[in-house]
Amino acid sequence: MVDLSLEELGSVTITSTAKREQRLGDAAASLFVITADDIRRAGVTRLPEALRLAPNLHVAETSSGDYAISARGFNAGSANKLLVLIDGRSVYTPLFAGVFWDVQDVALEDIDRIEVSSGPGSTLWGVNAVNGVINIITRSASATRGSLVSAAAGSHERDTVLRHGWSLGGGGDMRLYLKHTSQGRTETAAGTPVEDAGHMLRGGFRADWGRGNDRVTLQGNAYRGNHGQPLPGSIDVTGVNFALDTIRLSGANLLARWDGPVGGGELSVQGYLDRTVRVNPPTFDETLEIADFEVQYTLRPTPDHTVVLGANHRRSQDRVGHGAPEFAFLPERLNQAWTSLFVQDEVAVAEGLRVTLGARVERNDYTGNEFLPNLRLAWKPSPGQLWWASAAHTVRAPSRLDRDIYIPAQPPFILDGGAGFRAETANVLELGYRGQPLPALTLSATAFHGNYDHLRTQELAPSGMSVYFGNGMKGRVSGLEAWGSLQAASWLRLHGGVTLLRPRLQLKPGSIDTADSVAAAAGAMPRQLWRLRAAFNLPSDAELDLMLRHVGALSAPDVPAYTAVDLRLGRRIGPDVDLALVAQNLFGSHGEFTAIQTRTEFGRNLMLQMRMRFF
Repeated sequence: MVDLSLEELGSVTITSTAKREQRLGDAAASLFVITADDIRRAGVTRLPEALRLAPNLHVAETSSGDYAISARGFNAGSANKLLVLIDGRSVYTPLFAGVFWDVQDVALEDIDRIEVSSGPGSTLWGVNAVNGVINIITRSASATRGSLVSAAAGSHERDTVLRHGWSLGGGGDMRLYLKHTSQGRTETAAGTPVEDAGHMLRGGFRADWGRGNDRVTLQGNAYRGNHGQPLPGSIDVTGVNFALDTIRLSGANLLARWDGPVGGGELSVQGYLDRTVRVNPPTFDETLEIADFEVQYTLRPTPDHTVVLGANHRRSQDRVGHGAPEFAFLPERLNQAWTSLFVQDEVAVAEGLRVTLGARVERNDYTGNEFLPNLRLAWKPSPGQLWWASAAHTVRAPSRLDRDIYIPAQPPFILDGGAGFRAETANVLELGYRGQPLPALTLSATAFHGNYDHLRTQELAPSGMSVYFGNGMKGRVSGLEAWGSLQAASWLRLHGGVTLLRPRLQLKPGSIDTADSVAAAAGAMPRQLWRLRAAFNLPSDAELDLMLRHVGALSAPDVPAYTAVDLRLGRRIGPDVDLALVAQNLFGSHGEFTAIQTRTEFGRNLMLQMRMRFF
């Protein structure tokens, strides 16, 4: 945010913590905002790489173009406690209650901001927003008029973006975009090639109309691509080896939204359709179709009192076929529905003191009704200081992976699903501060403590002949998140951030866990993550950006701690042309996730970038 003054930084508009527009300086939550300028100056070309800018996220690349991403621990390739939205469309998959990051991307030039909220968000956003919400918000079509060509070529990846926006007349604007990305294969620490190279082609449109106080948005996206599977050679499932083939990916989505005044309040109506196809030969292929509809009404009875009411209904239809006999999702075809009602009431009870009370009731087909309450207090002793506290109960609902997976595909089963698997729960307390203690300094800090229960384990069946997914683990995760910005000089902005985690997990009485679930869950949490950024505005329209990032060691899988340095040197060579040289992992290679036998190492990547605008 080097192009924003510190006062402007506190006035950035955000929507994630209250599901309505408010100033970042008033947000009673652990929230970090990645701006469009942050992304540009980072020199990244893919959405997951942009998320590395958030100090409250653990971003680990598992193979070329695929990632494990989490907040406040519990990271995995199938991490299931983080909700991700792109322009209000959830990219959650009911297959494992998480995100397939290898297909999540946008034209980064179109992003307005990314709001990364760590901590419970289930009251406003629904189950599975247990440890955080990532809210990616793109620019309106009116902000992207004209044409843009962006290209990047490096030693490991290539990226091209084409975009054109124009006025439709009558208060409307539209843009079209096309993006192609390709990544080369990687290597293990021993130098063995990993056949994980791939490419992705995506395109889409966005149209916005505004007349008076009414606003309408219509947008759609489609993609197609493939990449090699990350394990070199073969994968071992229940002692049976079989060769892996290229993963084929495709999908499309369409979203419509209307916002306008109704009856003294603000009404928002949104619906979207989403279809994805994933073919993972020879293990499985999935076709998923989702329809989602939401209505929200915001009312302000007085200037100091705001009420948000809403309802959501989502339906999914998926088919998971199995190409090998080693495992299957049964039933192969499944229709599911989720229905929820939510309310949040915020009122000023004294000078500078606000109380927010919210609740959501959400029904799912596996566990029925789940109740998700939240209480927040916010105190502003002065205009530039905010102290806040929160208490929340949140839930991670079961997925098909928890209930419907069987190994092998035919009886007798070794793993026979988890018919009795219940929702995982967390009760979380937070205490935070956000402010500008000095004219040149902004700070944000949050201490948190979460009590988790009914966490997933792999239990031995009474017969002793099979296992099933149960809820045999509980525990606590405490920690601290802090970050800040210092305007060290008119030409230099410094940013720093740190996350500290302390997990204490254990098996519950009676659990006979066969998968060492405690070690796996706690071992995937780095005890510390920190990053430092320096943004220099140099003479002659030149820019220099340095980022130093550190991730602590993981014990399961056994991944050593690493520190990486990224550099970008850019210059504007005309009013509409930018050039940049980017060096990532400048001082050597490192692994970020997965066991040593199959771990991918990520080394130095040099890249030349160009961006041209035409009006």
